Amino acid sequence: MDLIEKAVQVATLGHDGQYRKNSNIPYISHPVAVGMILMKAGYPDELVAAGILHDTIEDTSITLMEINQWFGGNIAKIVEGCSEPDKSLSWEERKEHTIHFLEHASEEIRIVSCADKLHNIRSILDRYVLEGEEVWSIFKRGREQQEWYYRSVLNSLSHQSDFPLLEELSADIENLFVLK
Repeated sequence: MDLIEKAVQVATLGHDGQYRKNSNIPYISHPVAVGMILMKAGYPDELVAAGILHDTIEDTSITLMEINQWFGGNIAKIVEGCSEPDKSLSWEERKEHTIHFLEHASEEIRIVSCADKLHNIRSILDRYVLEGEEVWSIFKRGREQQEWYYRSVLNSLSHQSDFPLLEELSADIENLFVLK
């Protein structure tokens, strides 16, 4: 089976019954969109598959060991790097961890993480057009904390090197947080 098709099947089964935050949109639309962003940007199938799988060990019963077994060590390492390690920590502690981790993460992890954040920002932008400032009420932490997080992640992702998706993320962050 094709690597990307296999990733879509595994992620679809893992995320079955999950929905995007405060919506009726099936969650699988997010990891598939992340994979599509990576594919459109010309990244190899291994990164596209990792993008599709990026939330599996964080948000499903699928384990890192299973990802390693089914997709190999490199994809497993990328997926692990895109996952928050301890969901019992506070939002601030988890986000601080992500920000600091991404500063020194491999370029592959930073690229997949960038595509993830890019799709999240675009989803918020789409909802902002429909809902205006009310969009911020879907988050436990509001507009200021979201802006701090996304701008901090952008700085961390660009710490070691530059890549094309960073420009898109930067532009979309600006578009979102200048709206009022």
